[in-house]
Amino acid sequence: MSEKASNGFQTGFANEFATEAMPGVLPEGQNSPQRAAHGLYAEQLSGTAFTAPRHSNRRSWLYRIRPAAMHHPFEAMPAGRFHNRFGEAPANPNQLRWDPLPLPSTPTDFIDGLVTMAGNGGPGEQSGVGIHLYAANRSMEGRYFYNADGELLIVPQLGRLRLATEFGIVEIEPLEVAVIPRGVRFRVELLDESARGYVAENFGALLRLPDLGPIGSNGLANPRDFLTPVAAYEDIEGNFELIAKFQGDLWRAKIDHSPLDVVGWHGNYAPYKYDLRRFNTIGSISYDHPDPSIFLVLHSPSDTPGVSNMDFVIFPPRWLVAQNTFRPPWFHRNIASEFMGLITGAYDAKAEGFVPGGASLHNCMSGHGPDAATYEKASTRDLSQPDLITGTMAFMFETRRVIHPTRQALEAKELQGNYYECWQGIQKHFTGK
Repeated sequence: MSEKASNGFQTGFANEFATEAMPGVLPEGQNSPQRAAHGLYAEQLSGTAFTAPRHSNRRSWLYRIRPAAMHHPFEAMPAGRFHNRFGEAPANPNQLRWDPLPLPSTPTDFIDGLVTMAGNGGPGEQSGVGIHLYAANRSMEGRYFYNADGELLIVPQLGRLRLATEFGIVEIEPLEVAVIPRGVRFRVELLDESARGYVAENFGALLRLPDLGPIGSNGLANPRDFLTPVAAYEDIEGNFELIAKFQGDLWRAKIDHSPLDVVGWHGNYAPYKYDLRRFNTIGSISYDHPDPSIFLVLHSPSDTPGVSNMDFVIFPPRWLVAQNTFRPPWFHRNIASEFMGLITGAYDAKAEGFVPGGASLHNCMSGHGPDAATYEKASTRDLSQPDLITGTMAFMFETRRVIHPTRQALEAKELQGNYYECWQGIQKHFTGK
């Protein structure tokens, strides 16, 4: 048994990368020679249509010890808590909020610890998003996973993760995120005693950086801060399990070797990570609270210009200096639907009840905004002084379609039955004069 691994990274976003774990792996001048070097097999992994325009075409060439086709037949796994059954319970217009998932008391790895909370669309439509939480207390042992339905955006809230992928090693901690592309095989190892967080499963167009428009050439998430792993491989034989998510269901197959056996690769379809603390926040320095689109990190475009299939938005530490303005997020109703999570600290528009690891759902045209205590404090404060928001990081998965909570989410004991009460104490100030 032998294994070679590296924690190195290449910088950039969706660029053409070339990396090898030993010299001479990557062929010169062509992608698929008659015989690849070192007795390897050449294999292309495509994340977009072959004929996609050059600027949006994503694919990578992998030079591996065995082809990905080498495994036993897949068999259906029993239905669990990780799925895409978004229509099993009627969507409703109520504001919803959940406490964090409890950490497991029995051995639970990342796959077994995934719980589907909500979603829309699906892999058959090639649009929409699945929203999941995870809570785990052990590493994946003897098992590997890939998702044929969509790419995975992993947002840790508690505990560090080591993502061993076909392309190399990606380690993330809370306040960092990782994206695992559709079809990429990986294993999740826990670097701490337990782990908890959020996962968005994007069924639509691949996540990308938004255009900056009038902001100019700099701001928001900068491409150079996205990190892609260098090649690392496992040459291990044994009795392993390969789990696939395909059309909303889980399947498993026996495999007699590690599928993480890519010795070199080149291309632009690969896992990547990003440190949310590097986000260059934009804000108003005159008046009014800007739209949350100024906090957009990544988005999945839709077939309608200017409208996303999915947005990933963060609310990081920042200064608030706007004058004659209600500085926290205002009361609002949106055509979009919002699923929010909290990684650390407190969210500036809620006084209590929304804690790290928790989540809220405000669907299309459901009214929401600051609670009574936040409103009273913000509407009477001295605006001659700036507000410095520190020690916090909230985020939002926003979609153009209604987000359907699953039955297990609506029946969960973590669902807060009294969430609506945070707005009941808002006072009537109208005088009629």
